[in-house]
Amino acid sequence: MSQIFLVEDDKAIAKNLVLLLRAEGFTVAHASTRAEALGLLGGDRFDLALVDISLPDGNGFSVCTEIKEKQDIPVIFLTASGDEASVVTGLNIGADDYITKPFRPRELMARIAAALRKSKRAPTAAEIGGLYVDTASGVVKKDGGEVFLSALEYRLLLVFLNNPKSILTRGRLLDELWDAAGEFVNDNTLTVYIKRLREKIESDPANPRIILTVRGTGYRLGGGHASE
Repeated sequence: MSQIFLVEDDKAIAKNLVLLLRAEGFTVAHASTRAEALGLLGGDRFDLALVDISLPDGNGFSVCTEIKEKQDIPVIFLTASGDEASVVTGLNIGADDYITKPFRPRELMARIAAALRKSKRAPTAAEIGGLYVDTASGVVKKDGGEVFLSALEYRLLLVFLNNPKSILTRGRLLDELWDAAGEFVNDNTLTVYIKRLREKIESDPANPRIILTVRGTGYRLGGGHASE
């Protein structure tokens, strides 16, 4: 049975989340402040953390850093903000995912399940075509120089890296990216983000080697990738 570490100061939200998680078979430890969260980290071993970015005595970023240092488990940020800069900051310091309030229970459960699966099998770093991705720190480098991706671009890249041998249909990618930036991701938006991502990570975006198009089906990761 997986144990979830919930850091949320809103009593109503916390109560509903605890009930939801327990109904899904998880055990839950809840902290409502940064100080309380840091105190609990020295006790039980957790499998995943849900962390609110805004806390009454600080923010969730420092809590995420402590969680990664002490237990190195997946962290999903809970945020009521549509501020992408905050989301990018969270991903850059090691968060695995985020979800914007108000969220659908089924979506949250799907995100938790995906994060738990990836934590058991995903490598911490990958390299392909001169592109280096450190998923522990959220740093992406191309030929030695850092590449700055938006939150949705970074998530899109991770979908490919986590499925290196699969052809990813547009429908599958839309499911992975749905509501990732607090808005519905439609087919046209996906095309735009594929184009933007290629412009940032490909040496020749017109002739991509990292994200390849599979005619009539979708996309796949290029060959020659390596993981650590």
